[in-house]
Amino acid sequence: MPHTKSAEKSLRQTEKRRLRNRAAKKAIKVQIKTFLGALTGGDAAAELKAAIRKLDKAAAKRVIHPNAAARKKSQLARKLAAQTAGAK
Repeated sequence: MPHTKSAEKSLRQTEKRRLRNRAAKKAIKVQIKTFLGALTGGDAAAELKAAIRKLDKAAAKRVIHPNAAARKKSQLARKLAAQTAGAK
């Protein structure tokens, strides 16, 4: 347990940040799963756009590293490109 007032405040702030970061990461994971599901039969392009938006927002707020966001966006775009090329 914290001993000083500043340590107590720091603990409260850390807990708030942790919950916010977990919510943002969960939202990204859910959106990516939605995109992967849409690859088979839905509107994958729109889901990719939504996933990219969530990744960019998380990277801007430093919830995830910007390079990790860029890597994930690239992976998802490659999946969409491969799926559309395979359909043709």
